[in-house]
Amino acid sequence: MQALTLPAKRGLRWLVEGFAIFQRKPVLMSFLVLGYWLSMAVVSAVPLVGHLASLLLIPAFSVSLMNACRLIDRKEELPPQLLFSGFHRNLQALLVLGFIYALSTLAVLGLAALFDGGLWFRMLVLGEKPSDEMLAQASALMAAQLAVVLFIPVILAFWFAPVLAAWHGISAGKSLFFSLVACFRNWRPFLLYLLAVALIGLFVPRLIKSLLGGGDSAVSQSLPTAAAMMVILIFLPTLYASSYISYRDIFAGLKDAS
Repeated sequence: MQALTLPAKRGLRWLVEGFAIFQRKPVLMSFLVLGYWLSMAVVSAVPLVGHLASLLLIPAFSVSLMNACRLIDRKEELPPQLLFSGFHRNLQALLVLGFIYALSTLAVLGLAALFDGGLWFRMLVLGEKPSDEMLAQASALMAAQLAVVLFIPVILAFWFAPVLAAWHGISAGKSLFFSLVACFRNWRPFLLYLLAVALIGLFVPRLIKSLLGGGDSAVSQSLPTAAAMMVILIFLPTLYASSYISYRDIFAGLKDAS
């Protein structure tokens, strides 16, 4: 499988073109992202096994969102059950990917538990809600930083793996390998992409809050929250669409499995 190596500046275009896809169907894209997160919340609410079960479903749901982006990009008809369309092709490989993702998450949180006594594990897997004081402890911050670093290769391995498995019939193991290789070969555009996402995610909500946060009335106090929700409804769909654009660029010409 041939993955193209792109110039660094292409990473910025992923966001721009991802936003262009969102602009074509903004209501649909926002609805799909909200539906995805609500579905994850419902599954996670199941006692004992909910959080782990939600991890198993992430690859299939991500394919659903990629299906939407691809259909919008190609200006094709959108099926009514688009949110669950990722469960229709090579589901076995997607569930295997979900199982590997869950194991990887548990492994990362297990290593982080050496520093925080299992704080993040209990919160993210068991659903416990620690106090703000516990989260502000140096050990919790150190564990969070370690978890982020350890999770980077996991994110890279899963960046393209679900669509490679669903659209091209590739096994779970091979799709993880090809995704990791493709990301490493394109570390320059991914680095620029990550920096742009970080800047947008950090500064835009703060800018909106500073612009709309004045005043003591209930309306003025609710404006920053409402504006932040609007950013989420635009920013998250754009991120998913930009992920599709990165796949389209790097694996250009790759044919779908019959």
